[in-house]
Amino acid sequence: MLRVSHPLFVATVMLIVSCLSGCGDKKVVDNAASIKVKPVASFNWFEYQGNDKVFGQPLKADEFYNPVISGFFPDPSITRKGDDYYLTTSSFSYAPGLPVLHSKDLVNWQLIGHALNRNAQFNFDGLRVSRGIFAPTIRYHDGLFYIITTAVDSGGNFIITAEDPAGPWSGPIWLPEVGGIDPDIFFDDNGKVYITHNDAPAEKPRYDGHRAIWMWEYDPATQKVVKDSGHVVVNGGTDISKKPIWIEAPHLYKINGWYYLMCAQGGTGDNHSEVIFRSRSLEAPFEPYANNPILTQRDLDPNRAQPVTTAGHADLIQTPAGDWWAVFLATRSYEQRFYNTGRETFLLPVSWNNDWPTILAKGDVVPYVTKRPNLDLFKPADAVPQTGNFVWRDDFEQTNLDLNWSWLRQAEHSWSALENGQLTLTAQPANLNSLNQPAFIGHRQQHMHFTASAELVLPESTEIETGLTAFQNSQYHYDFGLSKMTGGYHLLVRQMAAGIEQKLANIKIVAEAGDTIRLSITANAGKMDFSYSLADNQQPFLKDTDGKILSTTVAGGFVGTMVGPYSQFVKNGEK
Repeated sequence: MLRVSHPLFVATVMLIVSCLSGCGDKKVVDNAASIKVKPVASFNWFEYQGNDKVFGQPLKADEFYNPVISGFFPDPSITRKGDDYYLTTSSFSYAPGLPVLHSKDLVNWQLIGHALNRNAQFNFDGLRVSRGIFAPTIRYHDGLFYIITTAVDSGGNFIITAEDPAGPWSGPIWLPEVGGIDPDIFFDDNGKVYITHNDAPAEKPRYDGHRAIWMWEYDPATQKVVKDSGHVVVNGGTDISKKPIWIEAPHLYKINGWYYLMCAQGGTGDNHSEVIFRSRSLEAPFEPYANNPILTQRDLDPNRAQPVTTAGHADLIQTPAGDWWAVFLATRSYEQRFYNTGRETFLLPVSWNNDWPTILAKGDVVPYVTKRPNLDLFKPADAVPQTGNFVWRDDFEQTNLDLNWSWLRQAEHSWSALENGQLTLTAQPANLNSLNQPAFIGHRQQHMHFTASAELVLPESTEIETGLTAFQNSQYHYDFGLSKMTGGYHLLVRQMAAGIEQKLANIKIVAEAGDTIRLSITANAGKMDFSYSLADNQQPFLKDTDGKILSTTVAGGFVGTMVGPYSQFVKNGEK
């Protein structure tokens, strides 16, 4: 007879006997309960619907809406290759960075890619949302596209290049000699290349906001600036005796034998404007235009209806037919001074008088509707609308995140996935209050009046909170979230304002893991509503919360509100 006396064998036999006798049920249950559920949230779809009154008026065949690119698309720069136009804007600490848009008619724009889409190109960890990538310039020259821009607090000024504007774009060519922000690159017809940019003046600043425009020669062959070529070309602004502030965003052009230097002046708020200088030679001084500014809204009645404000930071483009147009940033405000949509991209024709350009005559308002450029209509079948009232829906059926989604600080990440028609977000150590990367993807708020909705699967994990956030920055956001608790789920609206968290509403809902719930956030200018739906039973949850906290006027910075799904670990004391 075989006798085995090893202690492990004996213990195993005893466990089997115990289970056969039914006494091991509790142990089996305990072992199953101890298996940790992954902190993953799943979303079936997301939908954004905009409904602004200014976009409600019908357009004639020869008209278009301003802004041509609505929502957070600031500091636009434009270039042309043949009949195709390409535009990029600031992206700050959002990733992927530097959106690239394409058009053939200057009115209808399609997002085709991002110039910064690899972690090797940038690092924004620890940066506030309004740092990172400041005002870029995009240019096409001799078969190559160039973008020059600034990585604020993360490297300084650099150039990237691409043969195809949709990408891939090169790694950064750093320009350590070029300080400040808002660089421009200009290809002269004599073969020389110049960089202009904003920086401190060569002298001790005379007043707060005293800045200067510098110029350097750049050698594309060595990918370096020419040593000792840097010098100031504009000190202070149009008339330094009047103490102009924040001369910045230079763009250099050569038109009909004149060199034009166009700049923003007055700061990016209500006093924003666009000014221009010219010279017959880059070795001669630049003369300011006597009728500057050539674009501003600062002199208008602040109480006018549906005001467009903060207009400036422009770039010029010429059509093949010889017509000139300008893209520029401006904002659509409610209650005269609040805007949650960020700084947007507008388009207007340019007129010329005695070889001086004007974008908008003094006292004129930036129109919401105006005449189209004389170009063939551009309407690709797969283009997502970027202006007007529209509905955008993502059913998460593709293999990669749609180009219209953004997230924070790193281009590459492993916490989101698209599987079986669902978006999954795995909670990360960083939450929405952090300066690191939270599990959050955002769609730009492109209307004063909108509804954003998402259907999510009630999670199994008790460790996570998931839902929709309306996010301005780490110090200002609304979170409409839920988390699993005993006997159901905890649904809440949390306000983060000036870094202070406040739970505005919370209830318990009876449901089970695997059920679906629809969450909706609706904005009406400065007011926000929250509602939810279980089993198609729509329920209001919280009405008329203060949406102004998501405005740039209150929250500060340079970005607009983003709305989208998030997942984070439950905070102590939230349940």
